[in-house]
Amino acid sequence: MLTDDATWTLPGDNTISGTAVGADAVVERARKIASYGLDFRLLHILVSRENMALSLHNTAQRGDVRLDEHLSTVCRLRDGRIASIETYLSDVPGMNAFFV
Repeated sequence: MLTDDATWTLPGDNTISGTAVGADAVVERARKIASYGLDFRLLHILVSRENMALSLHNTAQRGDVRLDEHLSTVCRLRDGRIASIETYLSDVPGMNAFFV
């Protein structure tokens, strides 16, 4: 599903921000996000001629801190596999407060 050199870039300044490089790092980031108890709702799968994007609504609560964000994750494909992922968020400050 991922190329060996796949990347995933997330905005913000928190424990999951920046660029994960390599398929193993991308999978590890997904596991780390899931460890926070994130609940996501897939709203739409959007396709272009060569790539795809996911429209999601993420929610979670950790103590008094609540995450409620909309996002688009753009996947660029190479040879039928995901080569790069870039995530766009509606609430970067909220993400920074949640993923500490």
